[in-house]
Amino acid sequence: MAVKNFAVRFLPGADLKGELEQLVNRHQLKAGWIVTCVGSLSKYCLRFANQKTGSVGEGHFEIVSLVGTLSTSGCHLHISISDHAGATTGGHLLEGCIIFTTVEVVIGSDEQFTFEREIDKETGWKELRIVSGPKQ
Repeated sequence: MAVKNFAVRFLPGADLKGELEQLVNRHQLKAGWIVTCVGSLSKYCLRFANQKTGSVGEGHFEIVSLVGTLSTSGCHLHISISDHAGATTGGHLLEGCIIFTTVEVVIGSDEQFTFEREIDKETGWKELRIVSGPKQ
């Protein structure tokens, strides 16, 4: 069977992106995606649309969404968080998103593909290139 699932809980004080990248590298995931995620942050670091640098905030934030692709070639993740009043913001997940109480995440992966990231001449960003892999 080519499809695998992983369910994990990350602990307080950990860096969310760092934990996800460690899991990807530990299991050598070539084509993964976020199935679901809930949790909270005490600090965020996000890159908003069409910006070159990240924005940082501290407080207590609920993760209301985490989506994206995962690969040993690179991860592309977007996160939405809400503050104490329910105001929501989101953007590219960067290193520096510190877990407050917990993050519970389920990840799927498929060995039939490899997700590679390479600079796109039109956008200037590392973009997804999907490669078909061995059939099981």
